[in-house]
Amino acid sequence: MYRSTVLLLAPLLAEADSAPLASSRPPGFTGVEGLHSRFQWMADHVPAFRVPGGRIRILHSPDEFYQTMKARIKTAKSRVVMASLYLGTGPLEQDLVDCMEEALERSQEDHVPDLKVSFLLDYTRGSRGKHNSRTMLLPLLQRFPEQMRVSLYHTPDLRGLLRLLVPERFNETIGVQHIKAYLFDNSLIISGANLSDSYFTNRQDRYVLLEDCEEVADFFAELVGAVGDVSLQLQPDNSVHMMEGMVHPYKGNRAEFSASAQRRIMEVVNTARVRQSMLEAECSDILDSDRTMPNDTWIFPLVQMKPLGIHLDEQVTQRLLIEAGGDSVVYLTSGYFNLTCTYMQLVLGAAADYRILMASPEVNGFFGAKGVAGAIPEAYVHLARQFYKKRCVCQLGQQSRVHLHEYHRPNWTFHAKGLWYYVEGRDLPCLTLIGSPNFGYRSVHRDLEAQIAIVTENEELQMQLQQEQEVLYQSSTQVSNSTFNQPDRHVKLWVQLVTPLIKNFF
Repeated sequence: MYRSTVLLLAPLLAEADSAPLASSRPPGFTGVEGLHSRFQWMADHVPAFRVPGGRIRILHSPDEFYQTMKARIKTAKSRVVMASLYLGTGPLEQDLVDCMEEALERSQEDHVPDLKVSFLLDYTRGSRGKHNSRTMLLPLLQRFPEQMRVSLYHTPDLRGLLRLLVPERFNETIGVQHIKAYLFDNSLIISGANLSDSYFTNRQDRYVLLEDCEEVADFFAELVGAVGDVSLQLQPDNSVHMMEGMVHPYKGNRAEFSASAQRRIMEVVNTARVRQSMLEAECSDILDSDRTMPNDTWIFPLVQMKPLGIHLDEQVTQRLLIEAGGDSVVYLTSGYFNLTCTYMQLVLGAAADYRILMASPEVNGFFGAKGVAGAIPEAYVHLARQFYKKRCVCQLGQQSRVHLHEYHRPNWTFHAKGLWYYVEGRDLPCLTLIGSPNFGYRSVHRDLEAQIAIVTENEELQMQLQQEQEVLYQSSTQVSNSTFNQPDRHVKLWVQLVTPLIKNFF
């Protein structure tokens, strides 16, 4: 009875809460002990979901990621939700689409088909070329119009003359839908990987599977649905239109679109935050009398959508870095090392030890690309050299505390991002951030991003996180002054001159 009342009241309470970031700590968190108490402040900002750590599994390879998705799609009964930058057009991607078709066909054997499939992709990336994400999904949309939804998010910052002048591919630098969440009934995968063949074969990323975590799955389904509501809707004839009553992202008023999108998305976040705090208050009474409850792990969803005025991930990440004291070690990784000035200052001004993993030039996703894009790996070398040598680490005498590592792996590329957080006296990480953000300007200011903070006292899960970190860092070498003197680290003069002007776009 109490639970049903909570669920009914949560939307009303969230609507009345106009300043979520200044709210008081939910009452249920006052009794939390151990590691959770150290990070419970996150619940002041975002929803907090308590789950059994035994239901969380780290996936380690692109193939495991791909095969897990295919298996889950085939057995899905009620919903499949796929949020990604884009869907590729090769045979592996087609196999994924075929799995969805088979699942939808099976669902139609019932008189009332229950399975719903929803895609959220970026409009510009998903529309690139004649054969693209849209054309890959059109057959399903045409055959199963009542069960299939394809939403294409269009940034409000690409409009007017800019939209007319910036060519295809380069228009993606203005801002994209970058969330990577893959949901199958009540289980979901949070990752930084897109739905494309390289991410299924030889592009290293991170992936976490949350098994049978209904409340977390509901949240991400609602979040993706809310972004979908303010996106262009793909039609069976390959045209697009906005839902009735929604402001158009590039034809409508910029401020009105962002305000309406913010209201729609923050309604999901605030409702979940209030609901979870009320449910936690109820559960804490049970916990006091039953210490065997296995819910030893917290999930905090972090959302960043600066074009829409939403910056929860930025606020939580900043505080996490600020509070990383001398008793802490932080392993931080980004496929594209381009820290914002704020994050850079926090790393350099902190007391914690940092081990930062980035892509070496040959595993950068743009290595060997044609045209101007082929110089992007050089630009990242230039940024890394400036951070390490000229302006920051060495100049401030931080070499013993801040270490850079480069990932190397023949015939692979590197796309992993996130962090692992260790506290004093513990050899295993107690917290990880995993999802789509890269800690760079684009992630903070231009794109739509989402990740989760996992705080756990579950030793088995901590060991999984430790293994994940070790495997990635074992394929790296530590950066020193001599690294940037190697011939393959030479940066052309024009790249050095242009990088400061364009670094906020990649």
